[in-house]
Amino acid sequence: MGLAYVAPIGLQNLFVINTAISQKRSRVYATALIVIFFDVTLALACFFGIGAIMEQSHLLEMIILLVGSIIVVKIGVGLLLPDKKTEESGDVDIPILKVILTACVVTWFNPQALIDGSMMLGAFNATLPPEESSKFIIGVACASCLWFLSISTILTFIGAKITDKILRIINVVCGVIIIFYGIKLFINFIQLIFTLI
Repeated sequence: MGLAYVAPIGLQNLFVINTAISQKRSRVYATALIVIFFDVTLALACFFGIGAIMEQSHLLEMIILLVGSIIVVKIGVGLLLPDKKTEESGDVDIPILKVILTACVVTWFNPQALIDGSMMLGAFNATLPPEESSKFIIGVACASCLWFLSISTILTFIGAKITDKILRIINVVCGVIIIFYGIKLFINFIQLIFTLI
């Protein structure tokens, strides 16, 4: 169940994949560990009830949808635009603070992850006996570690075979998917406003 929760291609996976095929190995694993941290903290929050808080506060839900949609579209547009500094210098390192902020945004400012995680993990917490629930959430955390470290390792090994042209195509495809996702979040924000009026 932990793998089923983390494996679907979403913003976190696209971020890790993009990093794994464009950064040096030390940065790839640092990024994977940062994403794992945010993913596990989100899973814990969902498991122990953040969904209930969001359901009680439409204002919080609206803020998360609006801010999330803007940030997600900005990330997508950033992938669509060629990075001239990278192309000119060949330096693909980005500051670690930017990695941390991006990992936080694609995890915690992703309303779909909050909602899906709350529904799936919260439902398990409600149905499992107390002695089993701790084993379950530990399994989810282990699945997160296994997944992100595995895709990072696999893509690090095949990353050398990925040319700049292929990387550009991957970035454009990922950027378009992310922009559509951000637009979908904004539409959800508008729909929520109309349901509350």
